[in-house]
Amino acid sequence: MMGTTFMDTSRWRALADTLKHALASDRPPLATSNLPRSGLKLPDLGPGLASVLSRALHLPTGPASKREHDSGGRFLDGVFANAAGTRAYKLFVPGGYRGRGALVVMLHGCTQSPEDFAAGTRMNEAAAEQGCLVLYPAQPQNANAQKCWNWFRAADQARDGGEPAIIAGMTRQIIEQYRIDPARVFVAGLSAGGAAAAVLGAAYPDLFAAIGVHSGLACGAAHDLPSAMAAMMQGRPGRHVDGSRARVIVFQGDQDKTVNPTNADAVLAQWMPAAPLLPTVENGSVRGGRSWTRTIYKDNEGCARLEKWVVHGAAHAWSGGSSAGSFTDPRGPDATGEMIRFFLLEAG
Repeated sequence: MMGTTFMDTSRWRALADTLKHALASDRPPLATSNLPRSGLKLPDLGPGLASVLSRALHLPTGPASKREHDSGGRFLDGVFANAAGTRAYKLFVPGGYRGRGALVVMLHGCTQSPEDFAAGTRMNEAAAEQGCLVLYPAQPQNANAQKCWNWFRAADQARDGGEPAIIAGMTRQIIEQYRIDPARVFVAGLSAGGAAAAVLGAAYPDLFAAIGVHSGLACGAAHDLPSAMAAMMQGRPGRHVDGSRARVIVFQGDQDKTVNPTNADAVLAQWMPAAPLLPTVENGSVRGGRSWTRTIYKDNEGCARLEKWVVHGAAHAWSGGSSAGSFTDPRGPDATGEMIRFFLLEAG
């Protein structure tokens, strides 16, 4: 994946003229598999030519990405309520969906919204390629002034109560309504959303087959707001959970000043099973971007149970994300693609 890419304006104009005819004749858009997944920006061509290129290349045209519509998918509004409370949500359904697909539950970070999180992570695009649905629960300001998930409150850390019960209930409703494969249901999040994903994985191991924690914290690392701030700044271990069946992927920037990078190790330690796992370490870099270290922990059968990505030089942001959303780092490795790969690797 490359960083921000610019092309000479005259070349864009020539390409736009060619694409006008293709679009007018309803021919399929250009294949974009060889284009960088994030950071590709149009020069100032005026709204007409920019629109043509965006439609043909499946590029976002503004703060909220329209890629889900280009691919034939739908981005739907919904509301779920149960005894624990009520939350709105957005749901991405890929074009041509016929059932028995996978579901990824995505939990946004503080100050974010489902639309912002979808645009920044481009999870809808990655999910569409695999026929996955994506559910984005929304945290309102009346539940938290900064729209953070309340991962640090004891009332929101257990099964069948608080926010975990709302999100789990919402997830079950989508599973039933869209005939999701129950063995391929996953949860991931960023920052407070990553910490909430860890909580959900601990509280509902029967519901979520794998967990993705990006710049988050371990379940039980805090019990109130002061302890949450201490955990974020200094790092804190979480409470013991049964890691015998868990599969967890963690992304963390080593220059994160919001969530101490040691929290990534605390997440892994929380899910480390009693049986020893065999670690392998890989190093690499994004062309024109950041370097990274990846550690994979496999069991005796060769199954990747835990995976940690440390993105060198990265701060508190979704690695490989798009600047169309907040808290993203387009220079990093593609956290979205790697999470989808990890989730589906052993799920079939």
